[in-house]
Amino acid sequence: MKLVNFLSTYNPRKLHKPYMIAEAGVNHEGSMELAKRLIDEAAEGGAHAIKFQTYKAETIASKDSPYYWDITKEPTRSQFELFKKYDKFWKKEYEELARYCETAGIEFMSTPFDVESATFLNDLMSVFKISSSDLTNLPFIEYQCSFGKPIILSTGAAYKWEVMQAVETIESYGVPLCLMHCVLNYPTMDPNANLGMIKDMIRLFPDVVPGYSDHTLPKDMHTCEVATLLGAAVIEKHFTHDKTLPGNDHYHAMDKEDLKHFWNRMDRTFELMGTFEMTALESEAPARANARRSLVASRAIPAGQIITAEDLTWKRPASGISPKEIKTVIGKAAARDIEEDEVMKWPMLQ
Repeated sequence: MKLVNFLSTYNPRKLHKPYMIAEAGVNHEGSMELAKRLIDEAAEGGAHAIKFQTYKAETIASKDSPYYWDITKEPTRSQFELFKKYDKFWKKEYEELARYCETAGIEFMSTPFDVESATFLNDLMSVFKISSSDLTNLPFIEYQCSFGKPIILSTGAAYKWEVMQAVETIESYGVPLCLMHCVLNYPTMDPNANLGMIKDMIRLFPDVVPGYSDHTLPKDMHTCEVATLLGAAVIEKHFTHDKTLPGNDHYHAMDKEDLKHFWNRMDRTFELMGTFEMTALESEAPARANARRSLVASRAIPAGQIITAEDLTWKRPASGISPKEIKTVIGKAAARDIEEDEVMKWPMLQ
């Protein structure tokens, strides 16, 4: 399913199995062969979409831009130098990857980081993903909104008023919006995940589709499961073919086996949740009939005697008059002799 179709069927009154975006980013490291492997493995793991990142180091960071990641995992201390390592793909390469995604049965996405990449990616994607780093870059947000396509916006490191400004900007264009809770720590330690913010985001922005962009260590994928149960309908998580590789986006990424494990947990979780409408279930019919109670004669009641509260008690099963009708029964005359411990039924009453 394409994300645009998922967004159109989203129902805020229900929990949804999430639309899963495998964030490959630049984990292809400039290799087309590896990029295609990531596409195949994301599809095998059950991701709905795979997302790359499209940038040139010269247009995304100045040469003195400092790092903000764990340098024990990624020792590069300059953003410019890190981006320069992985900015080899451009229009031609992403056109090829978009075609390959079609054959693999997975939606192609890539986050643009400049006007030029946004322009050519518009021909390849049905939605635009805007990273947390550009949440305050309102002119660039407006440029992407001008294409008239749905927007996914991550909210990492943002104050509430900054998110409100961005949402107002996007809503002025009348395009669908998915707002992603996100924490800009690489990696995000569990105490910093603050998944409870998803509930506040839903409260503050009831007209957008809630989501979650995850940077926690994959472990058992429990973080993404909890985010789903809190209402995140779209999940994005970094994706790799090998979590042991050095580099910023491998060690906190999921792989295809993590994805398969996540969907197994989701199947079990949604099996447990079942219906979202309060009602008695067909499987409960025996319990309704036998575990509920009926009015029962607490002593023998001769025919013609007016029934009092002292004549009645309530016991299982529920094959007779319900205890909720006791006020109706009291004051009526017995139509026949009623034995002690006999279940009361309407034909017994005059």
